[in-house]
Amino acid sequence: MADLFSATAAAAGTPVPLAERLRPRTLDQVIGQQHLLGPGKPLRAAFESGQPHSMILWGPPGVGKTTLARLMADAFDAQFIQISAVLGGVKDIREAVEQAQVARSMGRHTIVFVDEVHRFNKSQQDAFLPHVESGLFTFIGATTENPSFEVNSALLSRATVHVLQAIGPEDLQALLEKARDLLGAPGLTEAARDRLIGYADGDARRLLNTYENLVRMSGPQGLLEIDEAMLERSLGEQLRRYDKGGEQFYDTISALHKSVRGSDPDAALYWFVRMVDGGVDARYISRRLIRMAAEDIGLADPRALRMTLDAAETYERLGSPEGELALAQAVVYLAVAPKSNAVYTAYKAVRAFVKQDGTRPVPLHLRNAPTQLMKNLGYSQGYRYAHDEEGGFAAGERYFPDGVEDAVFYHPVPRGLEIRIGEKLEELRQKNEESRKKR
Repeated sequence: MADLFSATAAAAGTPVPLAERLRPRTLDQVIGQQHLLGPGKPLRAAFESGQPHSMILWGPPGVGKTTLARLMADAFDAQFIQISAVLGGVKDIREAVEQAQVARSMGRHTIVFVDEVHRFNKSQQDAFLPHVESGLFTFIGATTENPSFEVNSALLSRATVHVLQAIGPEDLQALLEKARDLLGAPGLTEAARDRLIGYADGDARRLLNTYENLVRMSGPQGLLEIDEAMLERSLGEQLRRYDKGGEQFYDTISALHKSVRGSDPDAALYWFVRMVDGGVDARYISRRLIRMAAEDIGLADPRALRMTLDAAETYERLGSPEGELALAQAVVYLAVAPKSNAVYTAYKAVRAFVKQDGTRPVPLHLRNAPTQLMKNLGYSQGYRYAHDEEGGFAAGERYFPDGVEDAVFYHPVPRGLEIRIGEKLEELRQKNEESRKKR
């Protein structure tokens, strides 16, 4: 289904962008998202049901969120109204409501598509609620951010969340072939193709826009193929020194992680800047730093996790480049903080234990007894309330399931705060032993 922009551009003689020319016109032309669009899968079922439902499409850029919304409108012969939450506001919402009312009076349904819905504030998001509830229109929101945090719970409860995935390399390669056939343009050498696909990072629109620019810049030179050298000359600073998704990308992440773990703030900063300079999304770096704080510092310095979360939030508020300084501060802090992987090791050990041990019932004394029947069955009987015990500790009490000996999974390291934690745990274990010997 061609949109107004495409039609207007074509009428004005302006070349329609390649990404728009290759936009799928039917559901079967959509590349990727088979976990949603395959036979019997949620979105396929929605298309075939004859009844559109409100939804949130959550996924990275260039994976087909807008396309799916347009195809939904086409499938149900519905009026399609698109609002950009970046540029729009309450006025646009009001106009969409008026257009939907006119369409309903003519017996036609409306789908309102809000791109980047997370950019709307609470009151703007709330403005959709009465009209979604009344059935005036079907609401479809698109977001690159986790809707659990960015979309109001009231709106979220009225919409089904569908998670879209980045387009895989094989699908991007197939898309490149379609683009080449449509343009009648030279192809790419295998090295150039792989590097371009890595640069696209699962974003089909980015892939097509870049390829179109490459073809335009190559000019009428009678080229049979575009090689890696031409790719570098054409993209310049955009391509940088390594590709997202490529081996060097993961090697650089590994170098940053190992530099932090090795307590080398200078090397850690170097690899951090290499990643930023290479075009890595700072949000991805934030996630990796949060993981490092939990995995490699842990309870040796609990402030590390909080500082890293604050740095990530600061970046969200300031963006690039201002917010990168907060991430750099977190990198240095993580590197110089005392290190402990005790919680990480304990967590993995417990997971392995639970997996092989199976599911055991909760001991009766640890169960709540909110009803008389539960009390009669012995729930909570014999439980010792720690706050009523000396020192706030019920010495000798057991908390593992019956049949499982008291296991020690967590072994604090003699660094940072875990020195004190280790001393405290040893003291409590001695009290447990003394109490049990008296029984």
